[in-house]
Amino acid sequence: MPAAHIVLYLVLVLVNVIFAAAWLLHARRQTATTRPMVSDVVIGAGTNFLDTLGIGNFAQITALFKLRGRPADELIPGTLNVGNAIPSFLGTLIFAAAIRVEPLLLTCMVFSAGCGAWFGAGVVSRMQRKTIQLLMGTALVLAAFFFILTNVGLLPAGGTAMGLNGWRFAVAVGANFVLGALMCAGIGNYAPSMALLALLGMHPVAAYPIMIGSDGILIPIASLGFLKSGRFDPVVALGLSIGGVIGTLLAFPLIAVLSAHLSLMRWLVIGVILYAAVSMLRSVGRPGSA
Repeated sequence: MPAAHIVLYLVLVLVNVIFAAAWLLHARRQTATTRPMVSDVVIGAGTNFLDTLGIGNFAQITALFKLRGRPADELIPGTLNVGNAIPSFLGTLIFAAAIRVEPLLLTCMVFSAGCGAWFGAGVVSRMQRKTIQLLMGTALVLAAFFFILTNVGLLPAGGTAMGLNGWRFAVAVGANFVLGALMCAGIGNYAPSMALLALLGMHPVAAYPIMIGSDGILIPIASLGFLKSGRFDPVVALGLSIGGVIGTLLAFPLIAVLSAHLSLMRWLVIGVILYAAVSMLRSVGRPGSA
């Protein structure tokens, strides 16, 4: 195994152990004894199942949260990140081992996303409710837009490279910093990252370990910021995490079988996301949204 991969694995494990310890400490400080609802676990399992197949899950979870009216809008970004940290780490270990990307590019992009997440968590945790609603509503519209482009074949197909160099390397690493920051606001990185890497000439399959690896480090880093601020729903996040582990483990063996039906699943997801986007944006103008 290349030295860069070893360093990456060690950092991933260290960051996620720190996050798990911080979350446990935070949970012990809470006096509430409420347990996650079955719906929290089901949402975590179903959306992480889709996430492992390459559809992503932040937009879907946001849409489902909005449809059922829980948690509060301003708590959604933190709940998304905290609840998906452990499932994302599990997915990182699986994909990084299964698909080999140029080690230096993978390592630099993952660390860049982590730095972006650290910056983004501090910004998002201080935003007002109205700003978060506007940002997440816009994010849902963009997610639906990228899914539509994917389904109608308008996103670039990509090349054959499993690595980048020169200016393409710099652009990819810099863009991943921005995507890492946006993840803290609930804007998933799957479709934007896939499009970016395809435009730079990388093989579509190379995007998976980069996206999953980025999630494996940026989500726990962002979550540490949300743990500090308290801007998340701990009960819902726990349910997402439990369900997310189940969904990830169930989906990975079925990737080859279900990949032929991803287009149909995306169309269904698009409908749910657009409904939630309209609902979220309408909430911006309602009393009490400031």
